[in-house]
Amino acid sequence: MVHLGPLPGSPRFLGGFDTVISAAVGDAIRLDEAGFDAIGVENFGDAPFFADDVPKVTVAAMTRAISAIAGVTGKTIVVNVLRNDAAAALAVAAATGAAFVRVNVLAGTMWTDQGPIVGRAAEVTRLRRAIAPEVGILADVFVKHATPAPGATIEQAAEELADRALADALIVSGTSTGRAPDLATVRKVASAVPGIPILLGSGVTEDTLAGFLAVAHGVIVGTAVKMDGITTNPVDPILAKSFAAAAG
Repeated sequence: MVHLGPLPGSPRFLGGFDTVISAAVGDAIRLDEAGFDAIGVENFGDAPFFADDVPKVTVAAMTRAISAIAGVTGKTIVVNVLRNDAAAALAVAAATGAAFVRVNVLAGTMWTDQGPIVGRAAEVTRLRRAIAPEVGILADVFVKHATPAPGATIEQAAEELADRALADALIVSGTSTGRAPDLATVRKVASAVPGIPILLGSGVTEDTLAGFLAVAHGVIVGTAVKMDGITTNPVDPILAKSFAAAAG
């Protein structure tokens, strides 16, 4: 993961957008050199987030940042526009050539610190067909920093994301950034949708990597390869290389 610093228009943006771009490109280069297969990019520094409709300046800023990253790495890129602006993510992907978008709530309803977020798979999949038909959708199941509806099960949510919402892969995370999912929960999701790739979205460390990859197809890594284990810090090239080597 490349966690972008505060972008223009967000509360913590202090000016100097070129500095934000430079930091993002530096992280991307370190991940590329470490041997990671793909690079995810999200507007992590923009908290507090809009639920599902970010300002136009955010779309423009992310397009510029991802274009800069793509220009120096050539890696597969995943776009995530927080909190859940799938339309913006698809627009950025269409403009930059990114291969995937991550959608935190593609179907169903999750209660979050932005209020209830309702999945709009019908609109998202039709927009993808119109503007970015080659872009894959990575959909979170019971996304972190959120609570599902009472009575909902993660197995049912996974089945509906794969069969009815047309997700190309599913992401299983812990309860928050940097926290690992329960391995038994990952197994439940994998069993519910045996034909769909499963990725882990948070909390995997080099020590737990092998156990998780026995069940899942891949991992999304952020905090574990940052300096001092702090999500907003730069990528640590030593940790990144060690993690990628362990995965390989």
